[in-house]
Amino acid sequence: LGVMNIFRFLADLSHLLAAVVLFHKIWRTRSCEGISGRSQALFAIVFTARYLDLFTNFVSPYNTVMKMFFLGSSFGVCYLMWFKFKATYDRNNDIFRMEFLAIPTFLLALVLNHEFTFMEVMWTWSIYLEAVAIMPQLFMLTKTGNAETITAHYLFALGLYRALYIVNWIYRYYTENFFDIIAVIAGIVQTVLYADFFYLYVTKVINARKNFEMPA
Repeated sequence: LGVMNIFRFLADLSHLLAAVVLFHKIWRTRSCEGISGRSQALFAIVFTARYLDLFTNFVSPYNTVMKMFFLGSSFGVCYLMWFKFKATYDRNNDIFRMEFLAIPTFLLALVLNHEFTFMEVMWTWSIYLEAVAIMPQLFMLTKTGNAETITAHYLFALGLYRALYIVNWIYRYYTENFFDIIAVIAGIVQTVLYADFFYLYVTKVINARKNFEMPA
């Protein structure tokens, strides 16, 4: 995995923050309003496919703890949404078909991978699927036209994580001559998907806060 650099560390922190913000939001409000259960289910699939080597490939304590956290948090959020607080889950607006994302990305992983082995294909699938897993959430956001501030913060932190990973890849290319074409292209696709949301975040959330804080 190479030497840890500041960009990757900040990306991981942003990813961590996104998961904590989402979990805290659901638990504190006891509501899943505005959150796509389909996106969360896809993220759970992403981490399961990516971390199949959790108990067979030890890299570092940091790496193992992060793997366990993202696996635990993704399944934890799914449990809260689909079971504990399912009465608050807006199924009527969360209608993006997951199979339209899961199946094509899996077929792509079978064709375009670094090595045709089970673990490598599953890792590659996790990379491709993560790039588009947020689409049900963005679709739901567009459909309802309503983004709670806390949900917006979650999406912003998630988008920042991907953007920082691109900087991390550029840094590693120049310092380690490391370049993973699959991860880079998937990361760019994912960041592009967040671009519209970043604009929405800046114009709606931040401007709303400014207007709220202005004296009457």
